[in-house]
Amino acid sequence: MKKIGLIGGMSWESSLVYYQIINEKIRKTLGGFHSSKCIIESVDFAEIEKLQHKNKWDELNNKMVESALNLENAKAELVILCTNTMHLCSGAIKENIKIPFLHIAEATGYKIKKSAIQKVLLLGTKFTMEKDFFKEILLQKFGIEVIAPNQDEREIIHQIIYDELVHGEIKDTSKEKYKTIIDTYADQGAQGVILGCTEIPLLIKSTDVNIPIFDTTRIHAEAAVEFALS
Repeated sequence: MKKIGLIGGMSWESSLVYYQIINEKIRKTLGGFHSSKCIIESVDFAEIEKLQHKNKWDELNNKMVESALNLENAKAELVILCTNTMHLCSGAIKENIKIPFLHIAEATGYKIKKSAIQKVLLLGTKFTMEKDFFKEILLQKFGIEVIAPNQDEREIIHQIIYDELVHGEIKDTSKEKYKTIIDTYADQGAQGVILGCTEIPLLIKSTDVNIPIFDTTRIHAEAAVEFALS
């Protein structure tokens, strides 16, 4: 079994879910007393959030590269970044480490492709919905069309993530807002919805909507296990 290196803490609530999913998948696959060989490099999200909203991505690149190198030096054999938004730093990470890096959008793209879905709604932070790092991979590598909510809806989605979900607050009123947005785009042709922030699955489950959901947290974590056991 290969050792998985996780860059976490953004937020720690979703990092906890990663750790749980990885170990559940290992136990289900191998049985007995098996658990994951892994190491977690957890950052202070307060520092990260401040730099995100100041648009200081060079500094964020440096922090993510430092974390990835720490994992590599600790003998990790794979690096995963336990957050969608910070995959904006994936290029810098891959340029500076020698071990594999598993991109969350690529793992998600493979999963969507298997479902024969061609058009999806992308929910996430404003960074994820407005920048191209996620959408380009799905379109160019998998031929999947990605649509994003309008500006007002993006503000609502982003605000709920940062004001509630990263603090572990789960509100029914916020769930209803997300459901309304998803239903709107399902009516406009979205065949599935990507929960493109690792906190959103804390709020939205498959039973909440009428189209398939693609939980990037679970997809990414399970893909890491497949690599570790390969």
